[in-house]
Amino acid sequence: MANSAKLGTNFTGVQMSPKDTKRLLDAVNEIHPDVPGDSKGLMMERATRAEEADRIGSVPVPGSAKGMLKSTFDMALGKSPELLVDKLGERLAFERSGVRMYDAMIAKAKAISMADSDLIGVLQHIRDEEFEHMNMVAEAIETLGADPTAQTPCADVVGVKSMGVMQVLTDPRTNIAQGINALLTLELEDNAAWELLIELAEAGGHPRIAKGFHKAKEQEDDHLIKIKTLLRRDLIRQVQ
Repeated sequence: MANSAKLGTNFTGVQMSPKDTKRLLDAVNEIHPDVPGDSKGLMMERATRAEEADRIGSVPVPGSAKGMLKSTFDMALGKSPELLVDKLGERLAFERSGVRMYDAMIAKAKAISMADSDLIGVLQHIRDEEFEHMNMVAEAIETLGADPTAQTPCADVVGVKSMGVMQVLTDPRTNIAQGINALLTLELEDNAAWELLIELAEAGGHPRIAKGFHKAKEQEDDHLIKIKTLLRRDLIRQVQ
């Protein structure tokens, strides 16, 4: 379990059975689909479904008079407060998932005897800052008069995207390097998203919110470096 790769009884490659591979290739040429159509038909069907489908949710109307007033004011200035609220909802959902993912990774690290205290300390440090970011975004949403408990469309989408990373981290068969590699995917997106969120806040006329997010962006820069370093260290140690 400690190593990322190990020789074993892996029969997934075609080289393991040349005879069966030949039979499979012969079948491809001899047996034709019983349903007419090609990839073009599939593309047309997808296009049709996309035209018929509704949107993935909506940004809720502000639940308070203050929020409604703020939203109306931004609209009058030609801004789109619903876009910023949608992306803030996305970041809130992502950071909340991030806390849970680091909790899962910490549990995995503690369960493996080779995991050192330095590794767990770094993971715990990042996890705690992700929790701070979650609260920071929730406060920003409330500042705009919106409801941080509402799931916006982008929050819905990011929740689905995060499922794959969580499955890797909670799979008892994955090891430390594989878990950290999954976290790297998380941190790369997180880093880019904070940069965009700062630009959106500034463009939307909310410099105070943008200013507060700069700290989170700096911490995310550090997270990315730490995760890349942990992954590199673990993999290099395996080949030495």
